Amino acid sequence: METRKLGNEGLEVSELGLGCMGMSEFYGATDQGEAIATIHRAIELGVTFLDTADMYGWGANERLVGKAIADRRDQVVLATKFGNMRGPAGEYLGISGKPEYVRTACKASLERLGVDAVDLYYQHRVDLETPIEDTVGAMAELVQEGKVRYLGLSEAAPDTIRRAQAVHPISVLQSEYSLWSRDLGIGFVAYSPLGRGFLTGGIRSLDSLDEKDFRRRGPRFQDENLERNLELVAVVEDLAAEKGAKPSQIALAWVLSRGPDIVPIPGTKRRSYLEENAAAAAIELTPAELERLEQAFPAGAAAGDRYPDMSTVNR
Repeated sequence: METRKLGNEGLEVSELGLGCMGMSEFYGATDQGEAIATIHRAIELGVTFLDTADMYGWGANERLVGKAIADRRDQVVLATKFGNMRGPAGEYLGISGKPEYVRTACKASLERLGVDAVDLYYQHRVDLETPIEDTVGAMAELVQEGKVRYLGLSEAAPDTIRRAQAVHPISVLQSEYSLWSRDLGIGFVAYSPLGRGFLTGGIRSLDSLDEKDFRRRGPRFQDENLERNLELVAVVEDLAAEKGAKPSQIALAWVLSRGPDIVPIPGTKRRSYLEENAAAAAIELTPAELERLEQAFPAGAAAGDRYPDMSTVNR
């Protein structure tokens, strides 16, 4: 597993990361033992860039990741996020970028993770009620105090990024990016590089998903959108069959081909899928194969929005 540099401040991570969200919530049943084993296997494979957030399982995911890396903290680049507030029962309470909240959230994350500092700290969503300069100013204080090493933003618009950058260097922008989500103007960490699992070819209908799976509400998984998107996935499946690979590996290889400053963080809670994903780093797509995918997946090709409510993204 090779490494890639993100930003100009010195952050270097494995070329594939591991999104840990689904280990605690959103994708149906969870298994803490298998999740921890998956994190340990990721580290063995060189997938050492781990991504979590305080809202995943309303703290449970950070505790899980902290438990998994307790005896191997120096082997990973650890990223977490703040900003999406949730109540004691998991209810969504809105977004906050208030300076006092930034400090409180970071303290709580460090305690749950069982670490003195995180390598990368993101604002998970932009708070339109708080100037980004104030939020990033508080984040910069965390860097000065040694609690955070690098700063990132998630789902932030270009003007917001420029304003943030004027306060403190921003090493990473994280947003959804895959063959069917391509709103990219700068290099970044790509979450959902497998289209929330759709590009694996394993989802043919809503019946494929657990009753508690949040994708059941996703516009791209509904009715006519689903049918149109299955036609797109067929192109990936055909190319995968020709190359003796999995559709997921083709989708990840495409993201990796976009440039040396893009790092996909496919999420999984099972070792078998982790190993498949990690193997994508060895797949090279020829110019002709890339063009074939480009023709099938021009920007905007996917049917349906990324979220049921798009009001909190690209702010």
